[in-house]
Amino acid sequence: MFDLMFHWSEWIKPSAGLPVVQWALLLAVAAAIGHGLQRRWGLPQVLGYSLIGALAGYSGYIKATWPLDGIAQFLIELGLSIVLFEAGGRLSLRWLRMNPMLLVQSIVETLVTYAASLWMLRLFQIEAALQHPLALLITTTSPALLMRVAHDLRASGPVTDRAITLATLNTFYVLALGGVMARLVGPMEGRVEGPGMGSWWGATLAVLLLVFTSVLVGALLALALRKALAWMSPSSENTAVLQLALIAAGTALAAHFGGSAPLAALLAGVLLKAWNPRPWIWPRQFGTAASALSILTFVLVAMTAAQAPWQWQAWGLVLALALTRGAARIGAMSATTLLGMGSGASLRQALWTANTLWPMSAVALLLISQFAEFTPTLGAAIASIALPLLLLLELLGALLMTWSLKQTREVSETSAERVASGRLSAPAVTAEDRASPSMQEPEDNRHGA
Repeated sequence: MFDLMFHWSEWIKPSAGLPVVQWALLLAVAAAIGHGLQRRWGLPQVLGYSLIGALAGYSGYIKATWPLDGIAQFLIELGLSIVLFEAGGRLSLRWLRMNPMLLVQSIVETLVTYAASLWMLRLFQIEAALQHPLALLITTTSPALLMRVAHDLRASGPVTDRAITLATLNTFYVLALGGVMARLVGPMEGRVEGPGMGSWWGATLAVLLLVFTSVLVGALLALALRKALAWMSPSSENTAVLQLALIAAGTALAAHFGGSAPLAALLAGVLLKAWNPRPWIWPRQFGTAASALSILTFVLVAMTAAQAPWQWQAWGLVLALALTRGAARIGAMSATTLLGMGSGASLRQALWTANTLWPMSAVALLLISQFAEFTPTLGAAIASIALPLLLLLELLGALLMTWSLKQTREVSETSAERVASGRLSAPAVTAEDRASPSMQEPEDNRHGA
């Protein structure tokens, strides 16, 4: 494979370089395979993106740096920031104030999953220093994948809305705690290997900088977008360029100054929703750009996970952790619903909601990379277990999520017919869905906005 790449690079020398050709072809194949899987068998498009990314990574078609660095890290952070900004915009603080039990259910579900994962890691006698970071990573779920699959299926209803809300809240917890843990785990274990981690004082400063920078960038991004949307047309292509440019700038600034770019974008979406509770109207161009970045993110995550050093003998542990994670989530959702913490959801709805939360988030990949950056020896051991689990749950979780949403009968009949006939469009987040009052207003009414 490497010989082929060498001869190819000598034969074709475009002005932008061979990597541009490789990435262009890879994304074209991923988009075609994703569409083909959905058209032929009704499978989620993200499954095709992840499969192509994993094959490209495993074959060495494109080499990704590890820990994440440079343009690859920025693109993953940017793709996540756009998705989490939108997810934050769907999270109504007023709705949570009116339905506090949903927040309680989210916290309980996360804690139970964390405790169950920790128990399983101790059962397998994993090194003590790895247990808490791995348990936290295992609790992550993916609002990006959920929103993508829900859009492809035209799914809308209480289970879909609840699942997206729980995934968004879970991502907020993990981003905040994971960034702190990545910076403190080295000093706690007496391993001060990473940059700026030479002491407890250095680690504490890094944590404070993470929190301060993320909150500041998120607030400034929300304020800038609020001011811009007050006088610019929401449906203008110039508005789309402005939004993407501000999110990209916020992503770069947050990462450069020690913050968390996805956390800042999530906070910006929540703040903007609080300041503008009415349904958002996004221009068509924003959805098109977000769709391309979404495909790129799924391919990059799978490719990086497939390329990282694995311990094949750990697959027994990986499968045990995947099953434990799913069982804990289903048990926690069922128990909280029976105890009256389900905020009006039935037990059946709680079970299907839990089944949609199988995929791990790309946020986990960024946190694994941070562990590898700040504490290289611990990070390598964490990656050898967490990355195979991430790839497994990204592939298997997409299938389980699709099946669960179909079982809830919240999938549009028109969507099912279009999937069967092969006419379903591919964008991850279209402007029509954001702009249509028929799609947004009922959701906000349900949320109490």
